[in-house]
Amino acid sequence: MLDKLNFIKQRFDEVSDLIIQPDIMSNQKRYIELSKEYKDLKAIMDEREVYVELTDNLKEANDIISNESDAEMVEMAKLQYDEAKVGLPKLEEKIRMMLIPKDPEDAKNAVVEVRAGAGGDEASIFAGDIFRMLTKYCEHKGWKVDVVDYNEGTNGGYKEIQFEVSGDDVYGTLKYEAGVHRVQRVPQTETQGRVHTSAATVMVFPEAEEFDIEVNPKEVRVDYFCSSGPGGQSVNTTYSAVRLTHEPTGIVAQCQDQKSQHKNKEKAFRVLRSRLYEMELAKKQAEDAEKRGSMVTSGDRSAKIRTYNYSQSRVTDHRINLTLYDLDNIINGDLEKIINELKLVDNTEKLKNISDDL
Repeated sequence: MLDKLNFIKQRFDEVSDLIIQPDIMSNQKRYIELSKEYKDLKAIMDEREVYVELTDNLKEANDIISNESDAEMVEMAKLQYDEAKVGLPKLEEKIRMMLIPKDPEDAKNAVVEVRAGAGGDEASIFAGDIFRMLTKYCEHKGWKVDVVDYNEGTNGGYKEIQFEVSGDDVYGTLKYEAGVHRVQRVPQTETQGRVHTSAATVMVFPEAEEFDIEVNPKEVRVDYFCSSGPGGQSVNTTYSAVRLTHEPTGIVAQCQDQKSQHKNKEKAFRVLRSRLYEMELAKKQAEDAEKRGSMVTSGDRSAKIRTYNYSQSRVTDHRINLTLYDLDNIINGDLEKIINELKLVDNTEKLKNISDDL
């Protein structure tokens, strides 16, 4: 383990030197890549310090126990030995997890879409619940949420809503929410108390930077239209809403959240880049998942990932067979336990596929 950590330290020292070089600082793409790598390596180096200290303590305690005649010194050394002996395996397991190669997309911001599925008005209401759940979780994480576009349901909620999330490791966390969410409950619109099953689909894209993917403006049709919904006097009077159509693929991105046409166009282009980027990424994710036999982050939009059963206050994540009887808190944004369990399963699968020299 220490040999591996010392090898990583060499790379850490190299990156530390590179990110202060003028030619690197003037290259935005390279500087961002190295800054992210520095942050990841720094976290491992912090654990390396603790690991070195514990191994030194273990060796020192062992020497004292073997060679010291003073009973009090030996007793203190035994305590130090036991403490190091217990702490090292836990620390080694933590470091092994940190040494799993990270998906470079994970550190990116994300574009999230929630769409009502089968179930009519109840599906739109449920899509609104999922949107609220995700935004509350994002607020808890200290992430910024910015609505891009929406289409409200006739009895509340949303037929679809799209929003951007920015912060630390956003995509690497929210990607676990992608898929079909299913609800079993008595709808507000049901008069006879029958339980209905409805669904909403969540899609999560890594937000693409301009240098991640180039969009040829000549291949994009731009349409301007009047925005709808809340927005004051400008609604239905100015052509501030923007719709972009990428003609080679037919992909559409639109934004009507801002009063400024320029800002809406800027947002819509960010979403369009992310959609195009996600097309390529989805192919890679599907291939990786097939190799690993995993559904945790397969990118399969049609996969039913979770059921929310209101009568039993039960939430079941079908990918890892996790059931929690804590629906009220979960639907109010307390997703930490579910996402942590999904990350653990995903990382354990990755750990099986990397070499034993960790």
